[in-house]
Amino acid sequence: MGKSYQEAKGEVQEMIDICDFATGLSRQLYGLSMHSERPAHRMLEQWHPLGIVGIISAFNFPVAVWSWNALIALVCGNCCIWKPSEKTPLSAIACQKILAEVLKKNHLPEGISSLVNGYADTGQKISNDKRIALVSATGSTRMGKEVAKAVSSRLGKYLLELGGNNAIIITQNADLSIAIPTVVFGAVGTAGQRCTTTRRLIVHQSMIDKVIEGLKKAYAQLKIGNPLDEKNHMGPLIDQDAVSKYLSAIEKCKKEGGNLILEGGKLDIPGSYVSPSIAMTEPHFEIVREETFAPILYIMSYADLHQAIQIQNSVNQGLSSSIISNNMRETELFLSAKGSDCGIANVNIGTSGAEIGGAFGGEKETGGGRESGSDAWKAYMRRQTVTINYSDEIPLAQGVEFNV
Repeated sequence: MGKSYQEAKGEVQEMIDICDFATGLSRQLYGLSMHSERPAHRMLEQWHPLGIVGIISAFNFPVAVWSWNALIALVCGNCCIWKPSEKTPLSAIACQKILAEVLKKNHLPEGISSLVNGYADTGQKISNDKRIALVSATGSTRMGKEVAKAVSSRLGKYLLELGGNNAIIITQNADLSIAIPTVVFGAVGTAGQRCTTTRRLIVHQSMIDKVIEGLKKAYAQLKIGNPLDEKNHMGPLIDQDAVSKYLSAIEKCKKEGGNLILEGGKLDIPGSYVSPSIAMTEPHFEIVREETFAPILYIMSYADLHQAIQIQNSVNQGLSSSIISNNMRETELFLSAKGSDCGIANVNIGTSGAEIGGAFGGEKETGGGRESGSDAWKAYMRRQTVTINYSDEIPLAQGVEFNV
C-alpha cells in the first residue's frame, strides 16, 4: 500500500507479537465462579465460541489489523472469513498462504480461515449473512454505519474500528525535544493514512512560535519517495483519489480562513506522491472537524487546559489522544473523567501506534469496538451463565412448593 519499508516491517512485527499474545491467551480464557444464594448450588460463567467471524479490513494496515482479529478469534475456537481491502489483495493472499502452512503442519483444516477478495458488495454479503455471528470491520465511519445497520437488522454482533480525528495537546510545561518528533511522526507516518494519525495540534498560546519553528525545521528534513528506499520517511498516498481529496482539503482550509504555514501538494514524480501541509486554524472550521486521510496537520492555540480538552473532545471521532507535559496535574486532568473522551489517551507519546497488550479502539463515531489485547477476546465469544444444583432438593422461586 506504499508505506515505508521500516513501517512495513513494524506491521509484520505486530503480527508476530499478536501470535505470541494469542498463544498465551489460549490458556487464559477464564470465566467466573460465584456463590449462589440457594443452598447446595453453585454458579459460574463460561465462554463459548461464536462460530463464524467475518473480518473486513482496510488498506492502511493490510495485515496487522486482520491478525488482531483473526488470531484471537481462532484461539477462541471460531472460524474466520476475511474480506481485505480491494486495494491491497496481495498482502492478504500472502498472509493466507502463511497461515495455511501453519494449519497444515498442525493437522488443522485450512477452512477454519478463509479469504474472499472483492469489493463493497462482498462486504455487504458478509454483513447480511445470518451464519456470520460477528462482523469486525475497520474503515471509514460511513462504511461502519452501513455495516452496523446491516448486522443489527439481523440482531448479529459487530465490532467497529472507524475514523479518527486525533489531537495532541502541547502545554506550556511540555518538553519540545519530545513534542516535535512526536508530532512529526504522528502527522506524516504512513503518509497521514493511519486511523491514529495526528490531525490536530492544540498548543498553549505561549508555545505557538516555538512549536511552529520546530515543526518547520523537522518537516524540512523529510524525504519523500520510493517506500522501499530506507532513506525515505514517507511514501505515496494509496491512489489518485486520495491525492484529489487531499488537495481539496487544502483548498477548503484556505477558504475557511486557514493560514498555510506549509502548503503541500502533488509532487512532480510518478505515482501518488504528495508533500505534507501545516495550517493555523480555528477549532470551529468544518475541515478541522473532518478526517482527511492525508498528511495535513491543523494547529490551533489555547489559553487554559480545560479549553484545550474541550477543543480536543469537540469532534465526532474519539479514537486516540495525547498530551505532552511534564506537569503531573495537567496529565492527570487529561486522564481523568473530565479529560480525554477517546478510547486511547497517551502522555508524552504521540497518538499513533499501539501495543499488543492493550485493547485498541475508540468512542463516538470511531465505533466503540476494542481489538487486540486486554479482555478484547470476549467480543469473539458468547457468555453463558451456569447454575448447578448438587443437592437432592429443588428449591423454587418465591417459596413455591409442589407435592409430587
